[in-house]
Amino acid sequence: MPRKKKDAGDTGKKQSNPQVVGLSARVVEQPITDTLEVNYMPYAMSVIVSRAIPEIDGFKPAHRKLLYTMYRMGLLSGGRTKSANIVGQTMRLNPHGDAAIYETMVRLSKGYSALLTPFVDSKGNFGKVFSRDMSYAASRYTEAKLSPICAELFRDIGSDTVDFVDNYDSTMKEPTLLPTTFPNVLVSANTGIAVGMASNICSFNLAEVCRTEIAYLDNPDCSIMDTLPGPDFPTGGEIIYDETAMREVYETGRGSIKLRAKWRYVKEENLIEIYEIPYTTTTEVIIDKIADLVSSGKLKEISDTRDETDLSGLKLTVELKRGADPEKVMAKLFRSTSLMDSFPANFNILIEGTPRVMGVRQILEEWTAWRSQCVRRRVFCELSQKKERLHLLRGLGKILLDIDKAIKIIRETEEETLVVPNLMIGFGIDGAQAEYVAEIKLRNINKQYILNRLNDIESLEKDIASLEDTLKSKAKIRSIIKKELENVIKKYGEERKTTIVYEDDTDYSPEETESEDYPVTIFFSREGYLKKITPQSLRMSGEQKYKDGDGLMLSFDGTNNTELLVFTDKFQCYKTRASEFPDTKASLLGSYLPTALGMDSGESAIYVCAPGDYTGSMLFFYENGKAARVELSGYRTKTNRKKLVGAYCDKSPLVSMTMLTEETEFALYSSDGRALIFPTSLLAPKSTKSTLGVSVMSLKKNKVLTRACPLSSTQIQNVSRYRVKNIPGAGALVKEEDSEEQQLSLL
Repeated sequence: MPRKKKDAGDTGKKQSNPQVVGLSARVVEQPITDTLEVNYMPYAMSVIVSRAIPEIDGFKPAHRKLLYTMYRMGLLSGGRTKSANIVGQTMRLNPHGDAAIYETMVRLSKGYSALLTPFVDSKGNFGKVFSRDMSYAASRYTEAKLSPICAELFRDIGSDTVDFVDNYDSTMKEPTLLPTTFPNVLVSANTGIAVGMASNICSFNLAEVCRTEIAYLDNPDCSIMDTLPGPDFPTGGEIIYDETAMREVYETGRGSIKLRAKWRYVKEENLIEIYEIPYTTTTEVIIDKIADLVSSGKLKEISDTRDETDLSGLKLTVELKRGADPEKVMAKLFRSTSLMDSFPANFNILIEGTPRVMGVRQILEEWTAWRSQCVRRRVFCELSQKKERLHLLRGLGKILLDIDKAIKIIRETEEETLVVPNLMIGFGIDGAQAEYVAEIKLRNINKQYILNRLNDIESLEKDIASLEDTLKSKAKIRSIIKKELENVIKKYGEERKTTIVYEDDTDYSPEETESEDYPVTIFFSREGYLKKITPQSLRMSGEQKYKDGDGLMLSFDGTNNTELLVFTDKFQCYKTRASEFPDTKASLLGSYLPTALGMDSGESAIYVCAPGDYTGSMLFFYENGKAARVELSGYRTKTNRKKLVGAYCDKSPLVSMTMLTEETEFALYSSDGRALIFPTSLLAPKSTKSTLGVSVMSLKKNKVLTRACPLSSTQIQNVSRYRVKNIPGAGALVKEEDSEEQQLSLL
């Protein structure tokens, strides 16, 4: 019962902790929706907009603040300075701590090698992107300045090309974007994890991106893949080109790009040298995995592995045993280690504060629109400056008619503040023009100086007309962008580091097997035990041994390399090979499949078959009287997947399943003593594994299908009594002479 609440006048023992009472009195209930809106949403938006997702210039705020600070420090043309000095200056814009700022600098540096076009020219130990354990030195030991290509990031930044905002304490201004003259968003690799979304942009070759942008400016419908064949990664390696997968990445901004290491065989020393690895892995991960494979006996051809990376570059050495085939060893390494890996592309970019996942063409479209705006603002700024200059020179031209008058006005004016107003009255010019005339030095008040200035008027007028035409012409704006891109290619373009190879050129199929092949017989028990017994052992063996209550469910002949499909009671299918199980004897229990295949907790194996060339079908019979015929080809996979979910329908309990290689007749039994015989040709094959199937046996209320088996395995004598030509059918009551002992079902 709830405790009675005391009145104000009640006397009793005082609370031992009055502070707790005071705190609890201030607890205020708040709806969870208000908490999310007031507390969580601002945090989430801050992470998305101001931290994790790059913008159209290709930079996150942390990158931009660091580079702009270095630009203001004069590190574009000057010498290097201590990294600690740069970090300290950057804290005026980025108050997130020196460690975070220095890590940002490390990733942008030439020494770290994470970018194809590094923006920080570093000196000292900055670590390596391909090494997990190679730490960078402290900021007090390293030096840095901006790379020459940064001139393209800050070109005309003082000409109103981008907006500037106050920093966090309103003591200085910083740019919202950098006016990059090339599509840096595609050139620089970028990874970020925000709240509820992420971004993972792969890098492309600078020259190829610029050529693609030029082609896009000429024709927005151009073929992107003609000039931009694929990503280019700073660690090199090879892209295993799949046109369908690459086109998906280009069109949707999402997809997977398969990468592979480069290697060479040194015959004299019988070793393999791996000198370029996928961008997504590290040398330590590769070596650790190879060591595990060697210790487990799966790579018996390798005697030693070591990391020989030095100042000349990355090198992993794999020593081979005598007689080992390097091609086959590398095939195993590609299948079993991250020497072959995939880059998960996710082109998520902030466009005017809104995150958008875009394909390459959409990114080029957005960058073109943004860059056109930058160029237009620069042209307008230059136009305004020239108009202002022309206006001042026209005012100067008016005093040419009477220089003495101007000198007299200035000399006879008693107060300095009245000089400009008197010049305005005397020559009919405005305040700005009068101020300009008044500021001319005494030595320049001569006819020659004034005539020289007036000669500039004609050229200014031509320039102004040209700039005005440029502002009105979309083609001229794009022409300026193209010239800048061509200049970038000429000055900074480099050859690809990542080679593109085609799948037809590779010999490393994930499904390749090198196990010895020989005849075997497969035995599968009701409890989920599998035995693989050779013919010789089978001839010498006695009776098959099983656990108490267990027994044989099925057996079939095959070879050691026979592929197996193992179906479970959790509607899943596991793919394996007979070679994955040891040869055994009839006197042993065999391998327990749930453990051997790493099945989920509580999952059991209920059926095993050998699909062969996947030309047959799987038949599934359910308690509700339905049957599904699924093509075996639906279980074939191009990748090396071991587990297939949704292997059959989960809408009704499964009664029986079997692999069908040729048409036959099946007998079905219901719980009300009826039987039905039908030909399997009446069941149309389906490609969807989880299909609901079709009704085969019409059941009365609360009755279920109990058994399904081939007609040849039954003792039915009066076959015509139970056979139907069409389905569904009700069947007929089983006569005594057609009855048989209860056959074992799967469940």
